[in-house]
Amino acid sequence: MDLEKSGFVQSYGGGCLCRQVTYVVTGKPVFQFNCHCRDCQRSTGCGYAPVMFFKRDALKVLGALTHYTIRGGSGHTISRGFCSSCGAQVVGDAAMAEGLISVRAGTLDNPDLFTPKANVFASQAAKWAAMDPGLPAFDRWPPGT
Repeated sequence: MDLEKSGFVQSYGGGCLCRQVTYVVTGKPVFQFNCHCRDCQRSTGCGYAPVMFFKRDALKVLGALTHYTIRGGSGHTISRGFCSSCGAQVVGDAAMAEGLISVRAGTLDNPDLFTPKANVFASQAAKWAAMDPGLPAFDRWPPGT
């Protein structure tokens, strides 16, 4: 049974640490992966950023985000949206992913809904950042994305 054709559409809720910023996103993720680029490492303070990309118009944010925009490891700009109160990174708007926006999987109300399909920028992964050997690993972006 195709759940979307039956009228059921998956939705994902989440928010920042202090809950001054919350969101709901509807529909299936276009793609989801662990990004090991140095920019994601620095912006999260971790070995990688677990991200889920959705169609931009599927995301509804309540509360104010502060954005920090830089040129990422791909050479394209990325604007990361943070809660100005607690500092949690909630979304990422990567220019190379036109029409899409990403949410940080750790901000999901149910983080178990995140199912990474790959490790990207694996060539920049920290030696101590464990990667699931069952997932494909790409030195940069997967072909065709």
